[in-house]
Amino acid sequence: MQTTRKIALVTGAGSGIGRAVSLALQDANYSVVLAGRRGAELEATAALASDSGGAMLPVPTDISQPDQVAALFEKL
Repeated sequence: MQTTRKIALVTGAGSGIGRAVSLALQDANYSVVLAGRRGAELEATAALASDSGGAMLPVPTDISQPDQVAALFEKL
């Protein structure tokens, strides 16, 4: 049996629209990689996740820094 794992990457996931999108994707059973500059805010988004959805992985990332973006995609 083969399963397909759905993964979403959301930038700006620590607040506002990014947080709302992250939570909606998680409720839709996606595993969500939370990216943004503020680690504490990403952790707060992950803490809001329901137990019934997909996993959430907070990854502090400044997308203006190419090395940080490369490191982010290595975690996917």
